[in-house]
Amino acid sequence: MTHGMYRVVAKRWKHGWELHVDGVGVTQSRTLVDAEAMARDHISVVLDLPDDAFGIEVVPEIGAGADGELLNLGQADREAEDARERAVAQRRRVARQLDSLGLSGREVAVVLKVSPQRVSQLLDRRRRQADGSHVAEKNPSRQR
Repeated sequence: MTHGMYRVVAKRWKHGWELHVDGVGVTQSRTLVDAEAMARDHISVVLDLPDDAFGIEVVPEIGAGADGELLNLGQADREAEDARERAVAQRRRVARQLDSLGLSGREVAVVLKVSPQRVSQLLDRRRRQADGSHVAEKNPSRQR
């Protein structure tokens, strides 16, 4: 049984990191590297839970302007991931369009500047053939 996710705010101090666990309490860790394990142990002992029964998110508070930069970096990472997902979807649409116009798989690869194997993935031929939605080619002798 999962008991949810615990947010741990790690605050730097002279002797390491003070770990503030939402709804549980405070513990310490010498390094940020060990913070998750220390917080997990603390939660497990205080709440009498198995240490694999919950998730942990460690949020370091660095100060000196770095926290805002970290937030900006996180936002930039999310935006980059969204852009990557849009690019993959667009590449798939274009690959299908080029395929429907009669270009061979190798020709589609050249146009999209990807490998022929990637074209095959984009066109998802195996799944389309398996579910019967693949339309017969006009020229079956044409090599893909």
